[in-house]
Amino acid sequence: MRRASPLTVALEGVSLHRDERHILDRIHWRLEPGQRWLLLGGNGAGKTQLLKLIAGAVWPDPTPTARRRYLWRRQWHETPQQLHEHIAYVGPERQDRHERHGWNFTAIEVVGTGLSRSDIPQGPLRSRQRVAALGYLRTLGITRLAARKLLELSYGQRRLVLLARALATRPSLLLLDELLGGLDAQHRARVLRALARCDIPWVLSTHRIEEMPPSTTHVARLVAGRLLEQGPRSSQVPHLTSASRVGSRPAGSSRLKSLAPAGRSRSGVLVAAHGIDVYLDYRAVLRGIDFTVCAGQCWVLHGGNGSGKTTLLRALYGDHPPALGGRIERRGLVPGVPLEVFRRWCAIVAPHLQSDPPAHDSALEIVVSGLRSSIGLDGAPSAGEQRRALGALAEMGLREYAGQRLRELSYGQARRVLFARALVLRPRLLLLDEPLAGIDVDTRRVLRERIDAFVSAGGTVIMSSHHRDEWPQRTSHELHLVAGRTRYAGVVRR
Repeated sequence: MRRASPLTVALEGVSLHRDERHILDRIHWRLEPGQRWLLLGGNGAGKTQLLKLIAGAVWPDPTPTARRRYLWRRQWHETPQQLHEHIAYVGPERQDRHERHGWNFTAIEVVGTGLSRSDIPQGPLRSRQRVAALGYLRTLGITRLAARKLLELSYGQRRLVLLARALATRPSLLLLDELLGGLDAQHRARVLRALARCDIPWVLSTHRIEEMPPSTTHVARLVAGRLLEQGPRSSQVPHLTSASRVGSRPAGSSRLKSLAPAGRSRSGVLVAAHGIDVYLDYRAVLRGIDFTVCAGQCWVLHGGNGSGKTTLLRALYGDHPPALGGRIERRGLVPGVPLEVFRRWCAIVAPHLQSDPPAHDSALEIVVSGLRSSIGLDGAPSAGEQRRALGALAEMGLREYAGQRLRELSYGQARRVLFARALVLRPRLLLLDEPLAGIDVDTRRVLRERIDAFVSAGGTVIMSSHHRDEWPQRTSHELHLVAGRTRYAGVVRR
């Protein structure tokens, strides 16, 4: 890879407001060539907006004393307009963008857009471009994905493809927003090796200090929009490790009863998969899956990226029908009964719900859509729906954000909106696809408490996760998937 020209970024007293809310407050930060920064902070601390401000995607408040400057080829620039192609940004929002626009290109074509620095392919890749794109995929150990369509990959696999695309732009600075969230241990190791080998300076934001890459040189912590600590890794890590063990509990963490399931479920089978195969784009994603979930159980699905966890959850919900020869049993559903009857007592929290909602829907409207089991609304919310939705948002500590759009919230705040959307239905069965990925330690704790309280009240949960420390305390069963097949299904192994 051709060596990029060095780039220095200097933020001097920079602030950012959105809708009269303080997002960033007088940030002083200097990024030098050769530095590799870990950026820590909770949900809503401002990490994503800070990275986007550096990248030039958002503009700081126009204050006379604040400056955002870039040193490039011995010349200072007061704006990033001439340099945005030399700063690569990878984060959940860029990943969601492909979902929203239906950009379902092959992995090698996506990496090729990095070579041309475009959003979509500019035509077939030439021979030299194809070789280069394969090289970037090889760097991350994912050449086997080259011919696969992006939207058919797991969320973790998509993230690695987009990192390969970012590397293909040959940037002078990599901005990596929650890059490690949703990756299994093998894929995390591949990313860490790639970051250690590349000579590009980077900033990696995360909620988990234990995910710090060994090649990190500097650490900073952002709290409520203020950069409280920053400096070399050796001087910052001991203090930050201690500080990461404490934090304020998100609002709404003490009251759990009003979002409990509507009545304790009768014993017996709620949902079961009987020898199901699921194909997406003519490719088998799940093969011969058999398992039965009874009322009151809490199942955790686990397995590597691409093992089929998301596909299985969405198949249970009814988004992906099984192939002929297999069937999904759902309590109360017999031939002639519409799927909507099942969805009156089953709710789902999944990443696609965070990327798919209509752009102008508010948090309140998104929660109301949970009452209708829809994405978007086909009519204005009724007074009763609004009352229930506002109550669910208040339970999740989000009452003040009712009028804001999902994309204006932090990733963790948006995830709590999706929990409110699911629980407002007061379902008997809750399907959770990586619900704790990309959120801070305090919010993870609160949401785990919500899940445990839901099960204690008689609810049933099927949840996927890559991290054992995310498993609810009331986990009773586990399903281990490997390459779309069942490795183990049964009572949780201690």
